[in-house]
Amino acid sequence: EKLKDSGYSGLTRPPVPTDGTAPNISAPANFSFLAPAYYKKYGLTEEQGREVLSRIAYKNHYNGSLNPKAQYRNEVSMDTINKSPLVAAPLGIMDCSGVADGAAAAIIVRTEDAHKYRKDPMYVKALSIAAGPGDGRLRQDFDFTMIKENVAASQAAYKEAGIKDPSKEIHMAEVHDCFTPTELVIYEDLGFSERGQGWKDVLNGKFELTGQLPVNPDGGLKSFGHPIGASGLRMLYEMYLQFQGKAGKRQLDNPKIGLTHNLGGTPMQCVSFVSVVGKELS
Repeated sequence: EKLKDSGYSGLTRPPVPTDGTAPNISAPANFSFLAPAYYKKYGLTEEQGREVLSRIAYKNHYNGSLNPKAQYRNEVSMDTINKSPLVAAPLGIMDCSGVADGAAAAIIVRTEDAHKYRKDPMYVKALSIAAGPGDGRLRQDFDFTMIKENVAASQAAYKEAGIKDPSKEIHMAEVHDCFTPTELVIYEDLGFSERGQGWKDVLNGKFELTGQLPVNPDGGLKSFGHPIGASGLRMLYEMYLQFQGKAGKRQLDNPKIGLTHNLGGTPMQCVSFVSVVGKELS
């Protein structure tokens, strides 16, 4: 994925004809709507919300500092994150994933054939994709505190994998933290936190490397980098490293079930993907 060459990736297509009245909103601006909506619905002050978003960025940069393949390999202080220049209020530069080149690959075979290639394969428990109607910006009841496609994709994946309580049964996750408020909303969409409780779980350290459910142990889009087409397989690569005990300084304590999540589009018009993978067959 050569984003730095073109600034865009994926299959190119001609623009869809419109009447010219649709707003031209940048990606940071589209996702910035999540933050004030979340603050208002759940009673956070701007100062409290800023601390939560900064903690998410700090966590991911800390994790990335332990990853020799990350794009950004330095810890970033809370003060630097809090004071970073605004891109689309309330999001600053440190709330946004960067532009990155990268590549990832995976070899997938039938379960019964896996041991022909290695003694310790990673097993796919579930794959799910959800494409929404794309009508969020037209609906009065769309409140920017959840992304329904995330919910649909995760619920289908949990059903397929036999997951009843993702907060307790998922041992680690790689999620699509394109912007810090996206990760906050994802916690609740995927059932890692109760509605309105994700911000408290952030402050309590639930999603840190030493927390109950580590999220983005490799640094995530924020620190590892976000070559758009390669990001999903990159997340599965982290699952593989963690299962095999090869994650170095960020190695978790014997994880057995992992989840990866990607989304495409905007909160109002989205496609979401969730996979559940395991160290063991059963």
